[in-house]
Amino acid sequence: MRRILLIAKRDYLMSIRNKTFIIGLIMAPVLFGGGFLGLALMNAQTDIADRHVAILDRTGRAAAAIIQAAQERNKKEIFNKKTGKQESPRYLFETIPADTQSPDAQRLAWSDRIRRGELFAVLEIGPNALHPGEEVEGTDPASLAKAAARRVNYYSNSTINDARSWLSDAVNAGLRRARLAQLGVDQNNFRDLLAFVSVEPMSLVARDERSGQIAAAVKKNEMADFIVPFAVMALLGMIVIMGASPMLTSIAEDKSNRVFEMMLGSATPFELMMGKVLASIGRSLTSSVFYVACATFLLYGMAMTGLVPLAIYPWFYVYLLADLMLLCGLAAALGASCGSPQDAQHLSVILLMPVMIPYFLFTPVMSQPNGAIATTLSLFPPFTPMLMLLRQAMPQSIPAWQPWVGLFGTLACTLVLTWAAARIFRVAILMQGKTPKAADLLRWAVRG
Repeated sequence: MRRILLIAKRDYLMSIRNKTFIIGLIMAPVLFGGGFLGLALMNAQTDIADRHVAILDRTGRAAAAIIQAAQERNKKEIFNKKTGKQESPRYLFETIPADTQSPDAQRLAWSDRIRRGELFAVLEIGPNALHPGEEVEGTDPASLAKAAARRVNYYSNSTINDARSWLSDAVNAGLRRARLAQLGVDQNNFRDLLAFVSVEPMSLVARDERSGQIAAAVKKNEMADFIVPFAVMALLGMIVIMGASPMLTSIAEDKSNRVFEMMLGSATPFELMMGKVLASIGRSLTSSVFYVACATFLLYGMAMTGLVPLAIYPWFYVYLLADLMLLCGLAAALGASCGSPQDAQHLSVILLMPVMIPYFLFTPVMSQPNGAIATTLSLFPPFTPMLMLLRQAMPQSIPAWQPWVGLFGTLACTLVLTWAAARIFRVAILMQGKTPKAADLLRWAVRG
């Protein structure tokens, strides 16, 4: 044990005193969070220039109602209700007559106007848009013509913005007004008939265990309900990647430089591997303390500490240690089997798969955190640390037994993998000149 601690101390001190560790400690959150910060800054700098939209109405009755609905939305939604400052662009409309002789030439003409910046978009309202009837199916020419006649086509040179969604609401509101007018409904009743009632997300009602009183429901912050769990999972993944990735290349470089051949005279292969693993865990714990402290102070300064479920802090470090042990053991085995540092770079994808795959699975897990898919994935040992932590950070409570079962499975998988990695490390660390095949690694793991 003394030799393991000496090796761990040497590697840990050498790494944290390195300038690259300090730079990585600062740059990692910048790289991970820079994209979200950039999006936030871009959203804050919204283009509020007027947008000119042309309407070609083949029904002959919908354009006026659509323009009226859009103008009402202009008055209500483009200004901040508290400050009165304009936050969204104003939509200005014009109508263009339909060219029944050469419709394609007319579409080309307004497309050129859009390219020149004279128009932002064109809405082409189909002749049957007021009374679309049932959904048209089929791919024959007649079915396609019927489908085209019942829809509204949107022509624009811009793609990534909310313009189409904004105009879609105005178009549908206008079409409903035109339909009601055709039915003879008094215009004074349009407001009540077409009024939109919001559906507010509310928290579940619970009883206070100490006082016995029923706590009132409050409005949920859906953005916080998404950002907090994802940020906690992303922070765990970032720290694990920073801790496990360097170990793979470090062992491959030491093997290539024959450093281990000299060290094996005073320590066993298992002691060397475990020393490297403990040093990696020490680096990651150092990084985690720094990041968690910074995040806590930042939230405290923004008066948002209530958004973070403090009960998951212990679980965060438990999962961090379990994930690091699992990946560091795998990194030791892979690094020892590499013939050169270049080979280690190629195998880094395998090492990072248990961390990267959960990022692609967080959407179905967050949509149904207590569903069968989310439960199964979070109990699968390589994915348990990140996905189980994601579920625990969400407002929906999960059964109390699941984190413990997931942790037990992760620890069992870690012990098996570390045992196999130690056997592979013992054989592969002295092999030179030839990169072992997968069958060789499996044989060494089983037979030693």
